[in-house]
Amino acid sequence: MAMNDTLADMLTRIRNGQSAHLAKVECLNSKLNRAVLEVLKIEGYIQDYQEESQEGKAYTKLTVVLRYHAGKGAITMLKRISKPGRRMYISVAELLKSRVYNGLGISVLSTNKGVMSDIEARRQNVGGELLCNVF
Repeated sequence: MAMNDTLADMLTRIRNGQSAHLAKVECLNSKLNRAVLEVLKIEGYIQDYQEESQEGKAYTKLTVVLRYHAGKGAITMLKRISKPGRRMYISVAELLKSRVYNGLGISVLSTNKGVMSDIEARRQNVGGELLCNVF
């Protein structure tokens, strides 16, 4: 079965895994998924992720190790903003004005300098496609 939005699928798997208190979740491997997971790892929302190949399969998978603190998931809210049917872009000026949960959360952006958090995008003074919000 063909999947059009692997990022939305990955975010849903992480959300469902945290609500079920799973230690790990598996998702499809793509460059965008790896880049978003790297941002989530740097910002402390997940512990780690690993790429695993499956014998006899044409694709590889990513195993995401979820992070918990005092029995609660590190991710409270995970929302996909830009979708294949409606892309959402944010400029540097809008990025400087807006904060996710008054600075407690992050936005993940795809810029011309790579996938990064909104904090890093402000530092590098770039805007781009607003992929998701995490809190």
